[in-house]
Amino acid sequence: MQLITAVIQPGKLEDVKAALKGLGVAGMTITTVSGIGRQGGHTETYRGAVIKVETVPKVRLELLATDEDVDWIINEIVAAARTGHIGDGKIWVVPATQVIRVSTGEKGVDAIRP
Repeated sequence: MQLITAVIQPGKLEDVKAALKGLGVAGMTITTVSGIGRQGGHTETYRGAVIKVETVPKVRLELLATDEDVDWIINEIVAAARTGHIGDGKIWVVPATQVIRVSTGEKGVDAIRP
């Protein structure tokens, strides 16, 4: 079992969700976040004053997958989230040593299947 975490542009969220749901991914956690990266932030004008905004809004997706499914899930996220510009995001994968569905007590792979 693996935990896949992807930080993507907010405007690509619906594309990524549609791609994953279309392939049968049962669930994911979505969080609105902000971060600092190579993009370097941006400037905004507020009441005539120029303000440097160093953090950029992003969306963080987290989903659990079996070891066998990780590569194709990552490929789908990359294909749906890519614009080809700096700031498209990052994906990382870490082992999930235990997964338990709270409502039923199911463990392991049974806990992430629909």
